[in-house]
Amino acid sequence: MSGRDTGAREGAAGPAAPDRRAGRDGAAAPAGPDAASEVAGLGLKPALEAVLMVVDEPAAEEHLARLLERPRRQVADALRELADEYTAQGRGFELRLVAGGWRFYTRPAYAAAVERFVLDGQQARLTQAALETLAVVAYRQPVSRSRVSAVRGVNCDGVMRTLLQRGLIQEAGTEPETGAILYRTTNYFLERMGLRGLDELPELAPFLPEADAIEAETQEGVPSFDPDAPDTDDHSTTTEL
Repeated sequence: MSGRDTGAREGAAGPAAPDRRAGRDGAAAPAGPDAASEVAGLGLKPALEAVLMVVDEPAAEEHLARLLERPRRQVADALRELADEYTAQGRGFELRLVAGGWRFYTRPAYAAAVERFVLDGQQARLTQAALETLAVVAYRQPVSRSRVSAVRGVNCDGVMRTLLQRGLIQEAGTEPETGAILYRTTNYFLERMGLRGLDELPELAPFLPEADAIEAETQEGVPSFDPDAPDTDDHSTTTEL
């Protein structure tokens, strides 16, 4: 866009909004002098905190310096000052230099609180219905809900929702013929079972009944269900929770 075009647009409709399109590295790339001056005018430490709050991997000093338009040495000094401030204040988190970049981490002294939060509700024992459903998924995967229900002879929606919420199963595409969502076990399932891979599962699959003969009565083509939705009563089908 030329300077003449920019001036005309600003005169008609006010200053043009800065371009927020992402650059090659995934960061918002300032497209003009307005955006550049906006970032350069921010306080360095608060800006660093804001960016580091949303990163999903350690951010390198060079990257942060380029984003915030400051010299690398200034950014490096500010990061170290922030790290020292958090330590001096006894905050529950810390700023670490790890793998060539900076990122927030919870402080080890508060690991017990974090562990309780993460594991809250995850330590309850699975019901017999959940264990049976999980076994069907493990040995028949990838498998649809209708096949699981056909094998068990009951509606398994509530149990499948529980297994999804606990991270023991996940969606694995759709069945070509019906469009039904398929499910499989997760790496967390292997971890909890102490297995290195599915090939270490006991040889039980041959003893499970085949669902093909009765699947026609329970075949489904719906895309999926919301794992956070409340259970609904179905008076025509037996449901185990």
